[in-house]
Amino acid sequence: MAKNKSKTAAGKTSRARKSAPTRTTKRGAPSRAGRGTDPARVGTILKKLDEAYPAATCALVHDSPFQLLISTILSAQCTDVRVNEVTKTLFVKYPNPKAFAYADPNELQQQIRPTGFFRNKTKSIMGASKMIVEEFHGEVPKTMEQILTLPGVARKTANVVLGTAFGISSGVVVDTHVRRVSNRLDLTKNSDPKKIEQDLMKVIPLEKWILFSHQLIWHGRRVCQARTPKCLECNLEPVCYSKDKTN
Repeated sequence: MAKNKSKTAAGKTSRARKSAPTRTTKRGAPSRAGRGTDPARVGTILKKLDEAYPAATCALVHDSPFQLLISTILSAQCTDVRVNEVTKTLFVKYPNPKAFAYADPNELQQQIRPTGFFRNKTKSIMGASKMIVEEFHGEVPKTMEQILTLPGVARKTANVVLGTAFGISSGVVVDTHVRRVSNRLDLTKNSDPKKIEQDLMKVIPLEKWILFSHQLIWHGRRVCQARTPKCLECNLEPVCYSKDKTN
């Protein structure tokens, strides 16, 4: 008799768990568990990003794929605003890959000094430029495999150049803003840029990769800032359940 009661109680508990309602946050959004990459939710995020940033593009000022490559290398650990200030005169003094490839390294270092890490950046810029001149006939390569052979070029830089300069959807740009915002939106649970990119490529349609990258960067700079996110101004707030949301 005791065994039957035990089974009955267990059955009730099991049914209760199955029928338990989905937990919600204080703002009425679904709980974090299992909701981050739900296709409907991702679609809503993309729609809201399109509404907020329909014309988002790269903030680095450039007139050619090569200039964009140099600017992107310089942007490591530096703001785009500072890079644009430096390249105003830099691209006048060094107008093409050959000029950079065979520049005086000491002079180049002084030119790019305000961007930080100027010694390493000089090596990367001169190395990439020389390779472009000697192996790619003066043109920036248009494939991920080839562009990654250039000194100083990793996937982030490659995705920026291929996507912005050539319109090639090779991946998703993952910078500090994309890493932060994609984690807050629960589109990834990783912190490593390579893993974040793979996660985003699985849930974001290929035809949206280029624009999505720019949109998340713009959103991270303007609204979803690191220390004080402007949640009250954010049109993504209804579908965001980040733990560090502000009131």
